[in-house]
Amino acid sequence: MKEQRHQINVLIILLLSLLFTGTIGYMVLLDLNLVDALYMTVITISTVGYGELGVMGVEAKLFSIILIFISLGTVGYLFSAIVSSFLEGDMKKAWRRRKMEAKIEQLKNHYIVCGAGETGYYAVKQFQAAQTPYVVIDNSEEKVNKLIEENIPAIYGDASLEETLERANISQAKGLISSLPTDALNVFTVLTARQMNPKIYIVSRAINKRADEKLKKAGANNTISPNEIGGTRMAALMLRPTVMSFLDIITHAGEVVLDLEDVVIFKNSQLLNKQLKDARIPDKTGLMIIAIKKYNGDDLIFNPSSEEVLEEGDRMVVLGRMEQVNILKTMANDAAERHLSI
Repeated sequence: MKEQRHQINVLIILLLSLLFTGTIGYMVLLDLNLVDALYMTVITISTVGYGELGVMGVEAKLFSIILIFISLGTVGYLFSAIVSSFLEGDMKKAWRRRKMEAKIEQLKNHYIVCGAGETGYYAVKQFQAAQTPYVVIDNSEEKVNKLIEENIPAIYGDASLEETLERANISQAKGLISSLPTDALNVFTVLTARQMNPKIYIVSRAINKRADEKLKKAGANNTISPNEIGGTRMAALMLRPTVMSFLDIITHAGEVVLDLEDVVIFKNSQLLNKQLKDARIPDKTGLMIIAIKKYNGDDLIFNPSSEEVLEEGDRMVVLGRMEQVNILKTMANDAAERHLSI
């Protein structure tokens, strides 16, 4: 694109040079004033043929022939370059953006990422890896255009405004991440999102120490402080390096990629009202059950007893490969229920 603009600039300079040269030439050859000489140059370059303003001698005719041949190539190429730039640039961008907006309008049970900075970028990578529908909102047109070029669903606008969130189809969204650069912007975005969709799950970035309280009052379900997490992790690497190394490699063990996933027990599940020992989940799926969160409880039950009963709405946190998780979701009727809700 920059190269094409450079070519257009060079052609414009060449065209101006032709106008200057033609004007001076006709002033000398035909003894015309500046305006008449410029007029003669323009009608010669444009080949409209209104008629000469002076007596055309041999030198003037040869000069006009040379000027016409040079200008035809220059003007023709300049016109085609401008049209090509318009078609490949603005029109292409507009078409791509409209296609993306139509795709976003069809999203359901998706996630909205507000802010395309570093925090938002890593959130997008996680959604891409999980093959989960999502859309990004950012107030930088340059960033949005770049995301769209990478085929990432993105919307240009202020995430704290209702009209922008409506374009992201927030009424059908499952969750929202607010990773904007200031706490004030995050608070406004969380507040607006909560009012527009009371059921949506919201996680927000908290920059200052007391920002998490304001964000939760505004409607955030959870807050994350990158500074706090970074400092805690660095200290943990110093104090418990073996444990942290284990946590780092457990999800990338050789060529086998393991994930921590949560699976919900839905009605009509073959696991419903069964004890863990009778469900035999490790034998049937190869998964490791890390914890269970009861539907009517707030705490996680780590390393649950084999006599723990699985009830509707309970969430199991399991470790294993994605294909193993999908087997368990089928057993829990999780995949079917979520598919029907999409």
